[in-house]
Amino acid sequence: MNESANVGHHQHHAHQGHAAGHEHHGQHGHAGAHQGHGAGGVPQGLQITKDGYTFVPETTRLAAGGVADYRFRILGPDGAALTSLAEVHGKKIHLIVVRRDLTGFWHVHPVEVGGGAWSVPLELAEAGEYRVFIDFQPEGGPALTLGADLAVAGDYRPRPVPEVAAVSAVDGYEVELGGALVAGQANPLALVVRRDGAPVTDLQPYLGAYGHLVALQLGDLAYLHVHPDGSPEDGVTRPGPEVAFHAEVPGPGTYRLFLDFKHAGKVRTAQFTAVAE
Repeated sequence: MNESANVGHHQHHAHQGHAAGHEHHGQHGHAGAHQGHGAGGVPQGLQITKDGYTFVPETTRLAAGGVADYRFRILGPDGAALTSLAEVHGKKIHLIVVRRDLTGFWHVHPVEVGGGAWSVPLELAEAGEYRVFIDFQPEGGPALTLGADLAVAGDYRPRPVPEVAAVSAVDGYEVELGGALVAGQANPLALVVRRDGAPVTDLQPYLGAYGHLVALQLGDLAYLHVHPDGSPEDGVTRPGPEVAFHAEVPGPGTYRLFLDFKHAGKVRTAQFTAVAE
């Protein structure tokens, strides 16, 4: 996907971003896969090892520009490479790449290449410090998010975080963020999708949902991946224009929110900057 200002390239399920980024009805619990706190209140994604599982990148450095394979393994509590993973929202691993200044975002899905190794092509056009997160669930085990750093060599030019704004313009769409982030509290958020000013009422399911929301805290990159209230199969949740979530952020500060949604056969990513009190 080739939208504005340095967000991911939607090849192999990647998203090219748009810097600066359902109508839900009925009674549904909020789906909270990969909510913001782990055991003991530790936010997700800050650790490379958790609950005996370790994220082991084989790729720790890339050159800016071009496509290169990112390879890694996950070691289990027995020290062996993990090969038995449950599918969560249609994929065994969801891999998120962000620039540490939170001005670039990619959501991709690696494939197993043998011997417990996983690989996915990445195209990171700009140099800088990046963070890689993997969402996965061992068969019979807990859902986990682990994180590791990735250096991209070249002429690094950091950018400021985009200003707080309620509307993200993406490839002819406008997505409006309603609701507030409240530290330590699961708070409702509503994201309304419009195209050329008209409500979009025929969003398409993407990975089992009408939208996927990732929130990252500026500074430590504490990670929150939330799935929306309801599902396309429940017979109640409407396919737009609003996608409803409940999100709990770990603390006060500035966050970047990234919403993946699918319409007209293409996945797009709206981006927002928000402040939690």
